Amino acid sequence: MMRLLCLLLVVASGAAAQVNVDPGRSSVADGWWSLEVELGLSAVVPYRVFTLDDPRRLVLDFEGVDWTGVQPDQLLEAGRATGLRFGPMRPGWSRLVVELAAPLEVTEAQMRVTDAGADLAVVLRQVSAADFAAGAGAPPDPGWDVLGTVDLSALRPTADGIFTVVIDPGHGGIDPGADRSGVREADVMLMLGLEVALALNAMDGVQALLTRDADAFVPLDARMTIARAAGADLFISLHADALEEDEAQGASVYTLSEGGGDAAATRMVERHERGDLLAGVDLSAQGDRVAMVLMDLARDSTGPAGRHFADALVSEMRAAGVDVNSRPRREGQLAVLTSADFASVLIEAGFLSNTRDRALLASRGGRAVLAQAIVAAVASLIE
Repeated sequence: MMRLLCLLLVVASGAAAQVNVDPGRSSVADGWWSLEVELGLSAVVPYRVFTLDDPRRLVLDFEGVDWTGVQPDQLLEAGRATGLRFGPMRPGWSRLVVELAAPLEVTEAQMRVTDAGADLAVVLRQVSAADFAAGAGAPPDPGWDVLGTVDLSALRPTADGIFTVVIDPGHGGIDPGADRSGVREADVMLMLGLEVALALNAMDGVQALLTRDADAFVPLDARMTIARAAGADLFISLHADALEEDEAQGASVYTLSEGGGDAAATRMVERHERGDLLAGVDLSAQGDRVAMVLMDLARDSTGPAGRHFADALVSEMRAAGVDVNSRPRREGQLAVLTSADFASVLIEAGFLSNTRDRALLASRGGRAVLAQAIVAAVASLIE
């Protein structure tokens, strides 16, 4: 039995630029004490396979595979798998995510050439939760932090006197975020981001840019690099929370904490930054004391600016009639807040698990009230 199969690449010379998935030769089904994933492809392609914890998932990445025309219900036949999703992850690569009902480790993974192209077979068998957690994790691969479709050459810091705001709609593409009653976090945050950017760009002396303007996967590092390349003065990340129960409601605003933050911040890190998103490089692990000192000095300016904006935003939300959380100002160690280059906040716009919040975020009118508060808070910074 393989204790840890976190990276498996099959290199195919001359692989086709686009490889199709044949649903008739593909399935995710229970075997005898196992879960078996079979994919029929039109050609052999490079791929990698690994597992992720909290929640438990099997992840397969493919080069050149196009999932157009394939539906999840055509593949899923298993009780040990509770769901699956797939789609583009970065240029030239796509991802299949299988949600696991129990701790299962990969014991076999093989791609075979066939008359129809190629067949990939992955077999998983149950292990203890501790063993699963020990073996889970994305393989180390520095090349996966590239920006993909983002053209940094088109981004230039603006002239003096222009206040640049980068709006970051959370999740996207293969990473839909929270989903309740058909309302997906990635979708409603993209709509909110577009609406906020439109309103900010109507203001004199303000330029608003988006880290994504479509349902696309953008790695965490890429979001920060986009803001840095644009010469951002302020970075606003947009998210919506979700719990198992319906009671929690209202918006909150996060800034970077010196410690780990509270329980809500810890849950957010687990939900937003584990899983399909690959975290960035930790400079502290490099032992570069000079770099860390310079970052700390930069945060002496950008940190207070972010907290000032967050406080102003909470005030504007209350004034505009936005339903705010009982603790609207929070702190946490969130990756999108760690840049020393610019002030940054993360807005949890509400709880998709709450019926009222979900209805407001799904409606243009409900989002408009929050957008109004964000614009007013930005205006207070530049007056």
